Amino acid sequence: MVLKGIAQQPLAALGVLLLAMFVGCALFAPWLAPHDPAQLDLGGRLLAPGHGHWFGTDELGRDILSRTLYGARISMMVAVSVVSISLAMGLVAGFAAGFYGGWTDTVLNVYVTNAFLALPGILLAIAFVAFLGPGLFNLILALSISGWVGYARLVRAQVMAVKEREFVEAARALGASDLRVMCSHILPNIVQPLIVQAAIGMAGAVLAEATLSFLGLGVPPPAASWGSMLNDGRSHLFDSPHLVVFPAIAVMLAVLSFNFIGDALRDLLDPRTRLTDGL
Repeated sequence: MVLKGIAQQPLAALGVLLLAMFVGCALFAPWLAPHDPAQLDLGGRLLAPGHGHWFGTDELGRDILSRTLYGARISMMVAVSVVSISLAMGLVAGFAAGFYGGWTDTVLNVYVTNAFLALPGILLAIAFVAFLGPGLFNLILALSISGWVGYARLVRAQVMAVKEREFVEAARALGASDLRVMCSHILPNIVQPLIVQAAIGMAGAVLAEATLSFLGLGVPPPAASWGSMLNDGRSHLFDSPHLVVFPAIAVMLAVLSFNFIGDALRDLLDPRTRLTDGL
């Protein structure tokens, strides 16, 4: 049903195709890349796009097409890992605050959550990466620590609304434990907005990874990252613009694909939209 609805929306279908392309590039980069992304060729530096180097070469003679393909692996891995960890942390904190309330809600929602919301997420991530040092694991950890708050707020609000419903009270009256009520009765009824938030969150994770890599706080060289490629090419913006154009297009299309899918899922999973379409 969801896939059929997405296929009927042109932008959503485009988002799925773009996402499938990036996932394919990430999975099969070793076979798709025409050259070693870390291979230096100072004699062929700053070559324009053409035969042999379809996207050209950078200032060290490395093939930009190969580095763009390998950069998809970093971006997709960061997007999936950050959203998974942030969603897991947000589920635990949001369920605890929304289900039990009282001092638990006060501590988690008023103090902890507001403390994280007091600083912009990207600045918090920059601080964590600067403290921990550059690296893929530290990058994922920093973005997860700064990104779980939005999921916790969403889960808390949804849990507080659903736990007062009649079917939850009936389950409690039948002697269901708190864990059973959470997993069997509340979680299935709040999963739809979480899916939408996760899809949009992946776009934010890709953009955040590119930002941190651009600032030199992402994956260290010689690993290929779209953000570091943008940083390397900015000094040649006017004499060799292809150094910036291709990784910038990759970031833009990856972010657009997740946003298109997130918007389509929001429309498909919103009961008010389904009711309007039915009328």
